[in-house]
Amino acid sequence: MMTSAKTLEEVLKADEEAVLQEWLDAQTATRGMRSELLSRQELRDQSSRFLRSVREAVSTGGVDTSAPAYAPIREQLEELSLARARQGYTPTETAMFVFSLKQSLFSRLRERYKGDPQGLADGTWEVTLLLDRLGLFTMENYQKAREQVIARQHEEMLELSTPVITLWRGILALPLIGTLDSARTQVVMENLLQRIVDTGAPIAIIDITGVPTVDTLTAQHLLKTVAAARLMGADCIISGIRPQIAQTIVHLGVELGDVVTKASLADAFAVALKRSGLVVQKARDGQGAQKIAAVEPEEK
Repeated sequence: MMTSAKTLEEVLKADEEAVLQEWLDAQTATRGMRSELLSRQELRDQSSRFLRSVREAVSTGGVDTSAPAYAPIREQLEELSLARARQGYTPTETAMFVFSLKQSLFSRLRERYKGDPQGLADGTWEVTLLLDRLGLFTMENYQKAREQVIARQHEEMLELSTPVITLWRGILALPLIGTLDSARTQVVMENLLQRIVDTGAPIAIIDITGVPTVDTLTAQHLLKTVAAARLMGADCIISGIRPQIAQTIVHLGVELGDVVTKASLADAFAVALKRSGLVVQKARDGQGAQKIAAVEPEEK
């Protein structure tokens, strides 16, 4: 009696086109198959390449998926997992690429092992073992790929959530929203220092109105950012000090030193204008309408 691995090789060699067609039908009938993300032709190319690689690997490596013969298959499944993780497929939808092949192969084995229950049982077990291992490998790589996608998105969100804007010539503002942890502090500091270098601004306002709570660690992160900005020649003003935050800072015994703090961004902006030798006053345009403008005070 031929070994199950040899039988599987012959099945894939003799009936590859029929197996491929049945497998494609099984995949397209699976819930979660997204034709808008993956065309049938693309799916056919992926499946055909996978079947061909499995046939070649089984011929030399049996069903040992850790064997060198399975390297091309592992590489393909890694690529597939990464692509589908980026496209938004679920782990189940991704793993079904491998698991949905079972039905067609089991049907072929039943035809080959008619009248041989033991051979059918052995062959079914070997195919199950092979596809389960490859399916688990796909799941593991999907999880790794998904973690990479999430980490990249997190970094992008950090960049977007820490914009440094120019309020006036020489006055920068850094509005913070959300929790300020060590990783985000590093991004905040880098963005702020880079803008100070680019603009040569002598004043920066760090607004924490959107920071829900301030603990000792958060206060330390703020002070580090202020200290780094001072080393670059810019003074910092912290705005958005709400009553609850002020009480928390006092209870924690956090010393902000000589850092100027204000209740609102508007108050901090007024201080920054004053330091820049500017005042805010009402002016009239050519049509007599009033508008607000920052101007240099008249000399007496």
